[in-house]
Amino acid sequence: MRSALEKDVVWEEPVSPRFEMARILLENRDRTVFFENVEGCDIPVAGNLSPTRERICAQMGTTKEDLIPFVLRAVENPLEPVIVEEAPCQERTLKDLNELPVLTHFEKDAGPYIASGIVIAEDPEYGRNASFHRMLVRDGSHLGIRVVERHLHQFFTRAEGRGEPLEVAACIGLHPAVLFAAAYSLPLGGDEMALAGAILKKPVEMVRCKTVDVEVPAAAEIVIEGRLLPGVREDEGPFVDITGTYDIVRKQPVLEVTRITARRDPIYHALLPSGAEHRIYMGLPQEPRIYAAVGKVAKVKNACLTEGGCNWLHGAVSIHKEKEGDGLAAAKAALEGHPSMKHVIVVDEDIDIFDPAQLEFALATRFQADRDTIVVKGVKGSSLDPSAAEGAVTTKVGIDATKRLDRLDSYEAARIP
Repeated sequence: MRSALEKDVVWEEPVSPRFEMARILLENRDRTVFFENVEGCDIPVAGNLSPTRERICAQMGTTKEDLIPFVLRAVENPLEPVIVEEAPCQERTLKDLNELPVLTHFEKDAGPYIASGIVIAEDPEYGRNASFHRMLVRDGSHLGIRVVERHLHQFFTRAEGRGEPLEVAACIGLHPAVLFAAAYSLPLGGDEMALAGAILKKPVEMVRCKTVDVEVPAAAEIVIEGRLLPGVREDEGPFVDITGTYDIVRKQPVLEVTRITARRDPIYHALLPSGAEHRIYMGLPQEPRIYAAVGKVAKVKNACLTEGGCNWLHGAVSIHKEKEGDGLAAAKAALEGHPSMKHVIVVDEDIDIFDPAQLEFALATRFQADRDTIVVKGVKGSSLDPSAAEGAVTTKVGIDATKRLDRLDSYEAARIP
């Protein structure tokens, strides 16, 4: 993390982790803030580590225009991590969770939440998994953890079936490439640390934890070792998710902490829920999936999840249109490529999909609703959409805002000689 940390704003005055730091991060949403003096804690905090698309792309060694092919090349060429015996993340041992400057973000939050933690676990059959999970601090040695029904959930279900706890390690303070890889949707059995190595163009150094049989990035700032307890579920939430609205309260597993290790002078990474960084780490890793899905039916140029759609619910795709029908086919494929997406607009390659004004221009001048729309009713969308019906059932819309090939002359932009 330290190699990617840019201190755009250095906050020297004492600041409280209860609401005050979250407010400052929100007010500086496009800048990295470094809090030097946290009330009740000797650990400084860095927030908004990757506050913009441009920043995270630069941190990973690419550009926003080349992000998708860059990531897809890394996916195809994983670089296995290497094991080391000693690591910075084990220079110091903390007494308990109360030593960490965990933020309470919003008024109705259930309590202080770790939002930047990457949870690493290993399964006897499927190997390692690394993924983002929000964690509610219950007391000095217990965390409530939201385990979405994905790979970690499968690992835990298998361990529970054996009557065993699942050993895990929650890592805080990682390089953006490692965070991006942990958010990427690899197939079951894929190793996110190998993807991170490919992005970084060098293997990620890993070290074995002290109390659990899990390997973690050696350069992490803080590592929380522990076990997900079988047969134990407690209320988790409310918590503000990507749309800026409260997610529901659910019965979720409990992580029992066995040890906390850290660098000698650790920096805590604070990720503001629903902030720009949250949306970037959720949304950007989904864009290659959209690109790949559209590429099966049209000549795709680029794809993104838009800021106005919370980098999750709305998307834009540019294609090189070769025949009529390509636009709607691309829209349908995009909606299938990212099932949480509700609305997508397909445009020609001359439109900058990162510019909302250009997308609106394409909509205004190249789209007719009765001809260029697909509507898919009664399908499962995102549970994070507050407008969706019970069970996240929604209506999805695909828009073809590309030029008609038989009328290209009518779209010619005026020029001054």
